[in-house]
Amino acid sequence: MVNSGVGGYAAILTSEKYPHKTVSGRVEETTNNRMEIMAALAALRALKYPCDVEIISDSQYLVNTMSKGWKRKVNLDLWQEIDVAADIHNITWTWVKRNSLPQLEECDAIAKSHTN
Repeated sequence: MVNSGVGGYAAILTSEKYPHKTVSGRVEETTNNRMEIMAALAALRALKYPCDVEIISDSQYLVNTMSKGWKRKVNLDLWQEIDVAADIHNITWTWVKRNSLPQLEECDAIAKSHTN
């Protein structure tokens, strides 16, 4: 992920039925914060039915905006989309330190691969 320019995003979904499903993509002109939102949005869009969800992210921007009401000054288009996608689910937003989970490192590698 980059601060400005081409960006990639990735999320890993796990459940009893699907122990490891990856969603990812590339955006030509973007920011790292937009890619953090896109990763969560792509994960939510991949869910076919309402369910209990835990979204684990190393982005305080994402987690605190969704769970602690941080003000939304930019990226309003994506915040609106994620609100719609999240509405049917019961979501717990969890922040963890960067690279504290192997899945986060995998997501970073996949996201970076989309920027080449």
